[in-house]
Amino acid sequence: MECLTLSGSLKQKSAEFASRRALSVSGKFDLTYAQLHDLIERAASRLVAAGVRPGDVVALTFPNTVELVIMFLAVIRVRAIAAPLNPAYTTEEFEFYLSDSESKLLLTSQDGHKAAQAAAFKLNISHATAALPQPDSEVNLSLTQSESDPNSLAELVNEPSDVALFLHTSGTTSRPKGVPLTQINLLSSVRNIKSVYKLTESDSTVLVLPLFHVHGLICGLLSSLNAGGAVALPAAGRFSASTFWSDMRNYNATWYTAVPTIHQILLDRHLNKPEKFYPKLRFIRSCSASLAPSIMARLEEAFDAPVLEAYAMTEAAHLMASNPLPEDGPHKPGSVGRPVGQEMAILDKNGVVQGTGVHGEVCIRGPNVTRGYKNNPEANKSAFQFGWFHTGDLGYLDSDGYLHLVGRIKELINRGGEKISPIEVDSVLVSHPDIAQAVAFGVPDDKYGEEINCAIIPRDGAEINDEEVMKFCKQNLTAFKVPKKVFITDSLPKTATGKIQRRMVAEHFLAQISTAKVPKFGA
Repeated sequence: MECLTLSGSLKQKSAEFASRRALSVSGKFDLTYAQLHDLIERAASRLVAAGVRPGDVVALTFPNTVELVIMFLAVIRVRAIAAPLNPAYTTEEFEFYLSDSESKLLLTSQDGHKAAQAAAFKLNISHATAALPQPDSEVNLSLTQSESDPNSLAELVNEPSDVALFLHTSGTTSRPKGVPLTQINLLSSVRNIKSVYKLTESDSTVLVLPLFHVHGLICGLLSSLNAGGAVALPAAGRFSASTFWSDMRNYNATWYTAVPTIHQILLDRHLNKPEKFYPKLRFIRSCSASLAPSIMARLEEAFDAPVLEAYAMTEAAHLMASNPLPEDGPHKPGSVGRPVGQEMAILDKNGVVQGTGVHGEVCIRGPNVTRGYKNNPEANKSAFQFGWFHTGDLGYLDSDGYLHLVGRIKELINRGGEKISPIEVDSVLVSHPDIAQAVAFGVPDDKYGEEINCAIIPRDGAEINDEEVMKFCKQNLTAFKVPKKVFITDSLPKTATGKIQRRMVAEHFLAQISTAKVPKFGA
């Protein structure tokens, strides 16, 4: 019978690719598939001995370490639910996420985590640490002294409907919503990713994205392991531009996936301090935020590999659409590609499917899509209408079936009845040779209801003022799309995963205006 769970599929891969490298920590050690599987099974039996039961939620807050990978896979192996959390959260944020997920146990690295532990203590949630001293040892868990019984796992058979992963949405328009993802959701997404990028045991990648987010966890890690490929974790437990390319060369990487912010960092480093040579990559993947066509072109020129932009979200267990590999079709700048492994339609507000080129809401359905938000009937009612999951994104499908996004429904700027896509303005701004990053956003306006502003980060060494930016926009945009105010800055507020959210940017710069001291007349 075909395996319909992620845990079962990974077990099959551990037997098929037993002696191949599965997971490395840069400069420290490598684990084969057989070793990784053994570590997961041993850790899983310890969890069972400590009283972790099917359906229990186990929160994990770690840097990107081997312990996090092992414990995540051990938690879902025992039919419990893994809830990875960002180590950068405050105590108050941990309190919300631990409470909302109804976590029964908090796992951290051996060093512990003060903010997470303080929140767990307040909520009466148990805490334990995990450490792997050597690759040939087993994970030390500070759970219980009771002996673990490897046979206890034999009775635990993973089911496709088991909730395995619990994450929260970014909360762009409201408080974060809890998203349960099942074993079949995860396996479906992993297979879609593996299929569109033709991942095999010959592939290798360096993981630069946090594992508390679906992009790094599902695309970077789990899809690689499900293909028999290899993953390397940076020694520092996070992305480092100074070691990235040496890691890519050392581990014979064939691809990597990242957010546009990281691509931009790598581009800037290439311009200022290029490597002597770059590895030959099959492809570079970009996801989680819009990639400007000008940045895509620079990436391809700098690193001599096709850049494939994709479209994903937590509720879809990551991947929804992607540009294909060159042999399977063109990759179109400004498009997030074709649907992968699921149905996709553009619907109007009445649920009517729109034709080619007509704008509407992007909607999906398929085995990778969550069954619904946790304890949130109001959100579920609006998100699951007409038999589709509604993404909240506006877009259209072209004649080749490629999806083009024009913005979030609540982020479109309505200037006196004219709807402006901030993504379009972003793309024009970053095409200026002296602008490294740019974000357009709407602000309240007495005359038009909303007006358009933007924030830009100049390139290193470049000098550009707001007048030059406005002049460039007037040359390249229709008059009503030209920003009325330009903020020049050296940084933009980002989410924990490196994503730039317009709401956050707008609030940040509007707060500067409102708190600025306005000089009195004649001062």
